[in-house]
Amino acid sequence: MKIKDIGGEFALLERVTKRIKDKNVLTQIGDDAAVIKIGGKLMLFTTDTLVEDDHFSLKWFSPYQVGKKAIEVNVSDIAAMNGIPKYALISLCLRKDTNVEFVEELYKGIYHAAKKYGIEIVGGNMTHGREICIDVMMVGETEKPVLRSGAKIGDLICVTGNLGKGKAGLEIFKKYGEKAKKFEIVKGYLEPKARLKEAKIIGKFANAMIDVSDGLASEIRHICNFSHVGAVVYADKIPVSNATKKAAEILKAKATDFALYGGEDFEIVFTLPKEHLEILKKELRNFSVVGEILKRGDGIFLVENNRKKSLGMGYDHFV
Repeated sequence: MKIKDIGGEFALLERVTKRIKDKNVLTQIGDDAAVIKIGGKLMLFTTDTLVEDDHFSLKWFSPYQVGKKAIEVNVSDIAAMNGIPKYALISLCLRKDTNVEFVEELYKGIYHAAKKYGIEIVGGNMTHGREICIDVMMVGETEKPVLRSGAKIGDLICVTGNLGKGKAGLEIFKKYGEKAKKFEIVKGYLEPKARLKEAKIIGKFANAMIDVSDGLASEIRHICNFSHVGAVVYADKIPVSNATKKAAEILKAKATDFALYGGEDFEIVFTLPKEHLEILKKELRNFSVVGEILKRGDGIFLVENNRKKSLGMGYDHFV
């Protein structure tokens, strides 16, 4: 039986992981980071792996950009928990013929991004294999974690920035190769940025938060599943940039599909009590309301061209 036969990544996690019994662990497996009470502090632990020719291609990425991305995607998980990143360990799997200069440039990118967020690199590991992999384990702190499980019926579903740029950039590279670098859209794919600053503000008001790593559709489904609620998303409210729309036209695709099902945008999706909307607008401009949390029995659906349909699923590594 293949992983795809049981429903993919999250079905596999449910199958192989056990419920955590330690009372100092305040989250079950599946959130953006684990929340653990240690010495009176709430600590956050997360990890993410970048695999060559899956999360990056050295035809398009410089080693420096790969290093930056490795840090940014982990900071995004800490941000989605309303936390502050503090420490990181870096584990590398390198081919035996890897040049020293490659590793030096990779670490320049790692340290550049780490310095931006005040993160100390405190250790790691190295081994060899057939393809290059970069695994980051990151530790952070939070005073008030915001989980996927906190959404309430009537909450507004909101998202920072714009979506679809990660998928649009990837597809442009697939079509044009090196020539793709003349397109504006590829920068968002090559150099994603975590929304730590925005998350600090959002965390004061939101009931639930998650970052967009696998597409808006998947992230909203995760919030709904963890919170035991339903949702409606309005296609015409999903924020996509002109550059993403242009890329979609070139590729004969829908920009909203890139946003819903593409992933690697690393924006923050959050649910917000309606009474906090105007207050948040005074502190943060760069976000959009895209839907609303409903009763669980109402389902999880998309309204597009006045038609109601299933929201669908975003990216899954095994499906």
